[in-house]
Amino acid sequence: MTAADPIIWPPSLWAATAQPGPALSPLEGDVQSDVVVIGAGFTGLSTAIHLREDGVEVTVLEAAEPGWGASGRNNGQVIPTLAGHDPSAMVKRHGEAGERFNALLRDSAQYLFDLVRKHEIPAEAEQTGWIQPAHSPGRFKLVEKRVREWSAIGAPVELLDRATLAGMLGSDAWFGGFWNRTGGHINPLALSRGLAEVALKLGATIHARSPAISMRHENGRWLVKTQAGSVTARALVLATNAYTGEFAPDLAPGIAGEVIPVLSWQMATKPVSDNIAKTVIPGRQAMSDTHRELYFARWDARNRLVTGGAAVLPGAGGANLRPQVAARLKRLWPQLGDVEFDYVWSGYVGMTPDNLLKPQVPGFPRIHRLGPDGFAWVGCNGRAVALSLSLGRDLARAVQGTSPDLLGLPLSEPKPQPFQSLVRRIAPLALPLYRSLDAREV
Repeated sequence: MTAADPIIWPPSLWAATAQPGPALSPLEGDVQSDVVVIGAGFTGLSTAIHLREDGVEVTVLEAAEPGWGASGRNNGQVIPTLAGHDPSAMVKRHGEAGERFNALLRDSAQYLFDLVRKHEIPAEAEQTGWIQPAHSPGRFKLVEKRVREWSAIGAPVELLDRATLAGMLGSDAWFGGFWNRTGGHINPLALSRGLAEVALKLGATIHARSPAISMRHENGRWLVKTQAGSVTARALVLATNAYTGEFAPDLAPGIAGEVIPVLSWQMATKPVSDNIAKTVIPGRQAMSDTHRELYFARWDARNRLVTGGAAVLPGAGGANLRPQVAARLKRLWPQLGDVEFDYVWSGYVGMTPDNLLKPQVPGFPRIHRLGPDGFAWVGCNGRAVALSLSLGRDLARAVQGTSPDLLGLPLSEPKPQPFQSLVRRIAPLALPLYRSLDAREV
């Protein structure tokens, strides 16, 4: 993408309802900055905000526009856990650094909503909680374990028996579950654009339509080049996640090779009447269950039920799944009747191979030191909304000299996935396996 190329926004619910983004210009010429951030999604914008609050000069380079990637296309659920992740697994993998990460993750949803309120961001934020229902008795045992582990480190979680859960969801399709009161949901594109406005007001520089094509550390400084200019900076944060290799394959091939970009679709129903909406997740919590092929849903501000999943057929982007998803929603909530969708859209999720190829193994984010005062992270596994803002805060602290040993940044060495391009092509074929495993558990 060049500065002259038009920005084509996917025709999503969020693009139709979010406030306009700030007017931004592409980078032209060579500039100096204290910190350069690559990517204006949740992580990059959070990093920029926290750097400016500390008075640090920062320049953000965005390949398209703020929120154009995963940050503006997701379901908008604010979830303070990782997919399949329990605190003990992170500690086993990273020791004390895993404990610090768990604390960051535990508080991440509350941190997001507090930041939205502090800066009065018009993100349609509803801190109504997040519910994880169990789709089988065996998975309810897993839920019980999760409640024990998160309770032990101070998370506000509560176990829900089948009857209580049915009342909270308006459906008896599940066998119980748990909820975290700090979670909820937002309009993700509105949040992205609002974060960009906050960063600009604080004095950050953001250049849109300026994909970074190379980065290197030389003579004690980072040099990031675009097609029309460059930024030289003391420190660097790479915040591109699933889109790391999409605009410039040679930008950071070792980082891009660690994740498998999996196409995730979202669907928004036509507005549902108030009478019916009050019987389907009446407390308006965010909900995502224990299926390996997740069932998830939340309300938007206009009484549309927004759900999603991963695409099986390349190029379909979820549109081919309308009948199946409509039938699923009607099965879970018969009171909805025949379901129709106003919007279907898609975008990439950064999956780590341990989660994608081994459904029984939790997926872990990968956080790396790239060099002197240089950091990156990838591998959200579909749970980046809350996590990204808190990681942005700690990445801002790290590039200012705070030791990662004091932060929620469990560092590791990049380990690109062998045959990543092949795995990327066959990744959708894992979904039939997930469905088979899920069906066996009911």
